[in-house]
Order: sequence, then structure tokens, then C-alpha cells
Amino acid sequence: MEEFETGKQARRRTRPTHEPEIVNEFGKLPPQETSMEDAVLGALMLEKDAYNEVCEILKPESFYNPANQKIYEAIQSLAANGKPIDMLTVTEQLRANKVLDEVGGALRISELTGMVSSAANAEFHARIVAQKYLARELISYSSQVQALAFDESIDVYDLMQEAEGKLFEISKNTLKRDVIPIENAVQDAIKKIEEAANRENGLSGLESGYHKLDRLTSGWQNSDLIIIAARPAMGKTAFVLSMAKNMAVDYNYPVAVFSLEMSSLQLVNRLISNVCSLEGEKIKSGQLTQPEWENLMTRTRSLSTAPLYIDDTPSLSIFELRTKARRLVREHGVKIIIIDYLQLMNATGMKFGSREQEVSTISRNLKQLAKELDIPIIALSQLNRSVETRAADDKMGKRPQLSDLRESGAIEQDADIVCFIHRPEYYTRSSEDAEGNNIRGLAEFIVAKHRSGATDTINLHFVSKYARFENQGEQDLTSSETTYESKMNSASAPAAPINDGFTPPPPNVDFLQGPEDKPMPF
Repeated sequence: MEEFETGKQARRRTRPTHEPEIVNEFGKLPPQETSMEDAVLGALMLEKDAYNEVCEILKPESFYNPANQKIYEAIQSLAANGKPIDMLTVTEQLRANKVLDEVGGALRISELTGMVSSAANAEFHARIVAQKYLARELISYSSQVQALAFDESIDVYDLMQEAEGKLFEISKNTLKRDVIPIENAVQDAIKKIEEAANRENGLSGLESGYHKLDRLTSGWQNSDLIIIAARPAMGKTAFVLSMAKNMAVDYNYPVAVFSLEMSSLQLVNRLISNVCSLEGEKIKSGQLTQPEWENLMTRTRSLSTAPLYIDDTPSLSIFELRTKARRLVREHGVKIIIIDYLQLMNATGMKFGSREQEVSTISRNLKQLAKELDIPIIALSQLNRSVETRAADDKMGKRPQLSDLRESGAIEQDADIVCFIHRPEYYTRSSEDAEGNNIRGLAEFIVAKHRSGATDTINLHFVSKYARFENQGEQDLTSSETTYESKMNSASAPAAPINDGFTPPPPNVDFLQGPEDKPMPF
């Protein structure tokens, strides 16, 4: 027995110290492939260009063996200083780092170079090493989450957000997208041009319903991040809801709206006011005339069947948004996402020194999400108070500019398009400007930044009582928009109900088949 123990001790003494055996709480060795690690390091010291193939795939912590981590750090230092990478230079660098003995000495370096005959498979081996590292990271984070889940003092929803944030960090830092040859990119571009040429409107992107704006942008483009900013009461939400109605109802584009400020009921009431040309107060009180009820029931049919999806989760995190957006695109084919508004989002699970850094992270991740899903994302944003402090007779007056974006200059950098909404009537409190021009209902949609096109100011018409933005001269462009309102306004006698395929119910019959003999509020 004593002889057996002595032999076992001898085997322990001869086992290389650079191959640790660490058993986790599951009773298993963590995922690792030390032979692949050795092959990669050996290849890096044999072929001078091998490092360029693996430098974006591997980092020191990707190696399971601590000795291999130190060797790779030495190789990184040599490459950063433009020095050759071979057995001798790596040995000297390890000696300079005072870790040569820790990795097994010069003999260990020599053994690594003797393990491989060529560096032909270095990239393939490196990807295996990276995958094992990713598996270890997932195990580590899941173990942390499991331990925290037993702590009843921690809110489970906060824990979920933190776990999602950690997973996002792992995927963002580990997974790289391969480059593509320009030939493929040119073919994709030509295909897009052909698709635009075959469309009647000649647009390559999604129509917003605002004709001059669509001509300027050629429609909202896939993978673009569009920021629409304005001071409070300028009509940001009214604009995106009007646009969402145009896109979902008129063009049948699936649209998702994430509302962090207003409830879904408030948004739907605004949409009903927009579609039915009914004042918001009437919708809230339910005090509608017979023709107005008929108009409501008729026109909301198109809204009810529109591919419009609303999420009113308050204080939405960028990680929640990413998960929900992927599901909406996968399950419902959503073509565009609207967020109201950016400053109400958070980046739960990550630590920041300031709110400005957090907003920068949110805007950067919104741009990444737009690229990943290959759809346009429109985010509303607040402007700072510098607009209010400028005098009306300044060069810019009350018109917003890029420097007015609130909390983060990164918003301007990340966005492909930055737009502002300005209504001169709000500041002058008059129906005319200084030159005597009629500005009643005028809304200026200012495209201040356009990464792939021109900038300009588009004049729109704002109907405040219906919270609706229209093209200027809407009556000339879309006569169907004025059918109900024009009849109501032009008739001297009580207006007759519009005949839009709707058969008025008999007296004392509820429109919604309710239990009472009076119309039920929608």
C-alpha cells in the first residue's frame, strides 16, 4: 500500500504544472481543449502571418491553461510592438515579463513548436478554443445567476435583466461577423436598385406617407437608426402615430410601437382621433352624435385589422427591447420599430459613471439592433432647454439644431438620420410670422443629418384637435381623407352620416351589441 502511494505521489510530481484540473460545482471539468490551445500557440511561433488570422478570435482569457494565457500575452506584446514572433522572441518576452519559469521554461516553448508541423489549421483550431471559452463564460454566469436566485432579498425581475445584460455582453464581445467580398455587396446593391425601379413610387425603402419626406429619404431604409427630436408639445408622438397609421393602414407594413410614456389605451385613443377625425375630448367623454358614432364604427374597422403592434412596458431596457424586437420580426414580420422615447429607456445590468454614458450605450445598441434585424428603427428624443433660451430673432431662432440633442452627443453620431419637429405657431402665439406669412398649423420637419442623402426642411400641416400630421394640400393629394370632415363642415343642416359601406343600426340597437339601449364608448 505504501509503495502504491509512493508511485502515485511520483506521478503527481511528474505531471506538468501547466495542465490544471479544475472541477466545478457540477462535478465536471469545464469545457476546454488544451491540445488545441497548444497547437494554436505552436502555429503562431512557426508562421509569421498566423497571428493576423487569430488575433480577432482569441484573447488571453480564451485559453483555459493559465500558462497558455501568459504565453499568448507575450505573443500579443510582440505583435503590438511590431516584433517577429518565434520561439526565441517569445522566450525572451516571457523572461522580460518574469513569467518564463511559471509557463514551464524554454523547454515548454520548444515543445509547443514541435507539436505542429504547419500553421495551415491555426484559424480552425482558434475557433474551437474560442467556443470552449464561450461555454465556460456561459457556465460561470449561469452559476452566478443560480446563486443569486436563491437570495430572496434580490428582486427577480432585476435579476432577469442583469442576466440578460450579461448574456448580451458575452455575445457582443465574442461573436464576430466575417467580411464579405465586394462582389457580393455589389450584387445586393444592384438587386435593391432593381427592386426600387420596379416599384411605382421609385422608393427603395418604406413609405412614411409624407410624400416630400419620402422623396428626400427614398423611404426609411433598412438598418438605419432615425432620431426624431423636439421640445415637449411639438407633436413628436402625434407625428409617429400619424406615420404608423399611414404605414400600417394605408401600406399594410407591419409596424411595432414601443411606448414608454403613454399607455396602449392612450395611444389607441389618439389613433382613433387621427383616423376618424374626432376630437380627443369627445372620445374620452363618449359624447358623440349619431353620425360620429357611425363614422367611428366604420373607420376603426381598418385600424382594427392593421398589422400594428403596441408595447407599453414602462422603463424598458435595451436588452428587453432586443428580445422583443427579435420575436416581433420573426413571428410577425415587423418592418419598422418606433420607440417613444429614447431617454426613458435604460441599460439594466450594466454600470455607468453617468446618465450620459448610459444614453450613449442605448443609442449605440439601437443602431446595432437596426443592423442586426435589417429594419429601420425610429427613436424619439427630447431636446435640451437651450431652444427656449434663444431669442426668436436669433439667426436660428427657436428652430432646433444638432447641438440641442439632450444628454448625449453619441445620439448624433450613431444616428443615420436626425430630424426635428418645429411649429412656429407655438412660439409666436400668432397665425402669422414676422413677414406676414400664414403659419397656422404649419409644422416644419427638419432633416438636419442624413448620412446617405441631402438635408432639407419639409413643410407639413398639423391638425391639433385630431393630433394629426398631414401633407400640405392633403385635400388635393388624398381626397378620401376629407370625405367625412368636409361633409360635416359644409352642410348647413345637421350632417348626414357618411355612406362608407356601413348600414346604420335600427333605433335602440347598440353598435357594439352591449346590454344597454345606448351606444357604448369605444
